[in-house]
Amino acid sequence: MPSPTVASLGEIGLIERLKPYCAVGALGDDAVLMQLSPGRSLVVTTDVLVEDVHFSDRTTPPRSVGWRSAAANLSDLAAMGAAPLGITVGLALPPETPWDWVADLYQGMQDCLEQYGGAIYGGDVCRADQKTVSITALGQVDPQRVIYRHVAQPGQAIVVTGWHGAARAGLALLLEEIAADGVSDPVRQAWIATHQRPRPRFDAVDLLQQMDLTWPIAGMDSSDGLANAVMQICRRSGVGAQIMRSRLPIPPHLSDCVGPELALDWTLQGGEDFELVLCLPPGAAQAFVKRLGGEAAIVGSVTSVTDILLVETEADSHGQPLDSKGFQHF
Repeated sequence: MPSPTVASLGEIGLIERLKPYCAVGALGDDAVLMQLSPGRSLVVTTDVLVEDVHFSDRTTPPRSVGWRSAAANLSDLAAMGAAPLGITVGLALPPETPWDWVADLYQGMQDCLEQYGGAIYGGDVCRADQKTVSITALGQVDPQRVIYRHVAQPGQAIVVTGWHGAARAGLALLLEEIAADGVSDPVRQAWIATHQRPRPRFDAVDLLQQMDLTWPIAGMDSSDGLANAVMQICRRSGVGAQIMRSRLPIPPHLSDCVGPELALDWTLQGGEDFELVLCLPPGAAQAFVKRLGGEAAIVGSVTSVTDILLVETEADSHGQPLDSKGFQHF
């Protein structure tokens, strides 16, 4: 039996079908009430995903669209050091959209929230010519332990929580831009999973909260590319950086698959890896990387000179200027 369309369900019927995916009692009033814990600050972030800009049926099934939509917003909460409370969803759909697509979308969002925390607290639906998913995520954080972009200090180490370039490689596989001959199927599937189902790094935030560190800490997520994240932190903090080529978190086998230059470009500029980029005192950075494990690494250092350079060694002060070609809408 074919899935009914959202037009055949009507707005009220569609909202009724969405209730099982939302927090109990979330739908029915004009807004939702949330109680914050004492001594906590509210963190709010909004992200919009548009069909044929951020996702398409060719690369992302609706359940993965839902996961990515939620994960992108949760990653922004993690980038502020916050814990998730929940999300609201603004959904614009063509009338011919099948209900099954919407159900899978919400199931993907629910899957992500069940793993990382929070719930769906309603939102809005409307008619549009193309599918658009607009999510507002709500989180809470100790106001004394917020991660900001503008507080990096010269002498700090620059840390990344994982590989960069895998999401771009996954997209390239889905678009058949690369064949990945000679790369094992588990590696190919891992790259695709990084693109379709990114993980917000709340584990890294939890570790930061456990360590005896001086706050606030400088950092942000790398959804628009590693180079972009380093540049944003440096510009906001009035500092520079040296990033060491030999320490870049290039995924294994990527250079063999696409060549070293393209692998370098995807690592620096590819985007949508949703890792964290943090600036920590050198000793704390080493301890953090060791305890976090996985692919976490120290990739460079913060400098008082405002140049942002890609260098070969720590002693190299004449490296290549690091430009950001991360994704921009305009």
